[in-house]
Amino acid sequence: MNKIPILAVVLVLIGLGSLVVGLAYTAYNVQSYPNYGWQGQGQQWMMGQWYQQSQTQANTPITLDQAKTIAQQYLATTGNPDLAIKEIMEFQNNFYVIYYEKDTGIGAFEMLIWKQAPSYGMIAGGMGMMGWRGGAGTVTPEPGPNMMWNTKYGMMSWRNQGSSTMTVTKDQALQIAQTYLNANFNNAKVEMATRFYGYYTMDFTVNGHIAGMLSVNGYTGQVWYHSWHGAFIQEIEFD
Repeated sequence: MNKIPILAVVLVLIGLGSLVVGLAYTAYNVQSYPNYGWQGQGQQWMMGQWYQQSQTQANTPITLDQAKTIAQQYLATTGNPDLAIKEIMEFQNNFYVIYYEKDTGIGAFEMLIWKQAPSYGMIAGGMGMMGWRGGAGTVTPEPGPNMMWNTKYGMMSWRNQGSSTMTVTKDQALQIAQTYLNANFNNAKVEMATRFYGYYTMDFTVNGHIAGMLSVNGYTGQVWYHSWHGAFIQEIEFD
C-alpha cells in the first residue's frame, strides 16, 4: 500500500482541524472581550469595555472635565434611564466612577476611566482580566468586587436574582473595614460606605486625607483592597 497518499491525507486533516480550532478560539476571544458599552440578556446585564477615541494626542493624560464627559457618554450607551452618576474621583492612575440606580439609591456598578494606557504592572495587578484595549479615555469595569461580587450587574450576576438583601449590614461592613485598616495602615479611618448589590465600597483616610479604597462582601465579610488607583487627587459629586 502506498504510504505517501495516506500521509498527505493525514496532514490535510490535521490542517483542517487546526483551522477549526483557530477559528473557534478567535470567536471566543472576540465574544469575551467586547469594546462596546453594554451587553447581556433579560434583566441581568454585564458591564463592557468602552473606548472613547480622540480624547488626547499621543496618549496624553485626560483631564477631570474630559473624564466627566466620557462618563456621561458611557452612561448614555447603557440605554437605562434609571442609572445616574454619583461621583467621579481622580487618582494618579485613573478616574473612578460610581453609577447608581435612581429609584433605589443603591450603587449599580463602578467603572474606571484611564488617564492613559496602563503600564504592564497595572495590568498584571488586576486589569488583565478585562482584555485591555485602547489608551487614554478607555472605560473599563473596575476589577475585583465590582466584577466578582456584584450580584446584579457583575460577571456572576447570572447566578443570582439581583437581590439587595445582604447578611452583613452597612454598620458591620464599616467595622470590618476599620479592623482591616487597623491591621494594615497607620492612622487610617474608614469613611461612609456606598452600598452595591452584594457588597459595600468605602474610601478611607490617613491623617485626614483620602488615601485609598476598599470593599467588604455583603455576605461573607471578606475585604478587598483596591490596589490599582494610585494616589488620590480630587473628586466631584453629582446631585
